[in-house]
Amino acid sequence: MRRRFLAQAAALVTAKTLSTLSAHAALAVDLAQSPADSIDYGPLFPIPDTDGNFVLALPQGFRYATFSRTGEAYAPGRLVPRSHDGMACFAAGPDTVRLVRNHELRNRPGDFTLGVEVPADHAYDAAAMGGCMALDFDLRTKRLVRQFPVLGGTMVNCAGGYAWKNAGWITCEETTAGVNDDFGRPHGYVFVVPASVQSAVRAVPLTALGRFAHEAAVADANGIVYLTEDAGSTSGFYRFTPERSGDLTRGRLQMLAIRGEPRADLHHGRKMGLRLPVRWVDIDEPDPPLERGAATCFAQARARGGAAFGRLEGIHRGEDGVSVYFVATTGGKVRGMDGRGYGQIWRYAPALARGDSDALTLVFESPHGSVLDSPDNLCFTPRGSLLLCEDDATDDADTHGMATGIANVNRLIGLTRGGRPFAFAVNLLNASEFAGACFIPGGEILFVNLFGDASVASGMTCAIWGPWARGPL
Repeated sequence: MRRRFLAQAAALVTAKTLSTLSAHAALAVDLAQSPADSIDYGPLFPIPDTDGNFVLALPQGFRYATFSRTGEAYAPGRLVPRSHDGMACFAAGPDTVRLVRNHELRNRPGDFTLGVEVPADHAYDAAAMGGCMALDFDLRTKRLVRQFPVLGGTMVNCAGGYAWKNAGWITCEETTAGVNDDFGRPHGYVFVVPASVQSAVRAVPLTALGRFAHEAAVADANGIVYLTEDAGSTSGFYRFTPERSGDLTRGRLQMLAIRGEPRADLHHGRKMGLRLPVRWVDIDEPDPPLERGAATCFAQARARGGAAFGRLEGIHRGEDGVSVYFVATTGGKVRGMDGRGYGQIWRYAPALARGDSDALTLVFESPHGSVLDSPDNLCFTPRGSLLLCEDDATDDADTHGMATGIANVNRLIGLTRGGRPFAFAVNLLNASEFAGACFIPGGEILFVNLFGDASVASGMTCAIWGPWARGPL
């Protein structure tokens, strides 16, 4: 079975990862001087949620609640939308946090089944039913106290990230469909939802941040926004430098390139821990009229030497506030004739001293699906590790002994500061991906989504708490 040799494979990759990461002097935290790697949390066990339902396998001592399930009524005539995806957590009071959650709906034009419903004058496109929900969670009772739609009329809202100074949630459309596909308006944009909203906001596309298959975006401490593209083997890594911090309507969109290696292919064959100096190439037309055959953002930048990755997905700020970690879901060691790998984790760090160069480093590359398979969303944990959400959509009969009857099982995988991977959770309910992992500001509770499908209660949000200090998360 897929997980049978997790510990053995993890041990083999750990020695290599520790040595390469420790040698990477550009890291904000010098891993060579960091404390010894914390152990993981031990074996996993099927554990019921607070309602008695077995949804997750977790280490001993952890508990969880599940809520906001697909298709359940949350108000008269209103049902929780399907396709729970990227998410962020914000402080909302002494005992409350606010979650803003994406819904990656791919409905046909005009199909409103289990979509995000907002007032017609607030929707971006009346024919599209993706968007975002807000959820208020009581930390004392560990219960959901309110949920409501905050953005609508968008499509394929996959992931996103925190806006500048954590003032809101950046939500991204992972599609470039438009009027030629019978939608009312072009898609492929970024939108922002303020963290403190109490009702739906008008959906305003931020066209300066590009029109492409956006996956995720996050603002650094200086207001620069970094963006990932999920477009197969022609995916780029972008940055948007606003003319004024916090104003995303005007600025400069660029794509990453490797110095001395124009049009670099970063899908596989790269050495972990090796620092690659980078440059940025301009995109002259960030909002190309694709319906008229205009060159895509990727094609514009590629012609100037931009680098290509394999399906870029989740992104998160590092501890220093200016570096970012991001995922290449199909990058790394090739696993079959399709050329896809098991996944890579990259770190970008801007130059911090005069004469230095911006740098890109391959932090981790999975050697096998038993270690990590198709990472998607990710988050930086309170103790400086990474938590990765698997989205194993390949039909390779990836089973797990605790998830009886489920093929292509998905897990939450931790990656310690020293580069050691370990399984923290298993989806026992269905074969859908984990998504939207995020901690409350104090780190005591982890929220994560099960994506689900169109069936009632197949998707949901989970709140997990327990002895975090016992391990590296």
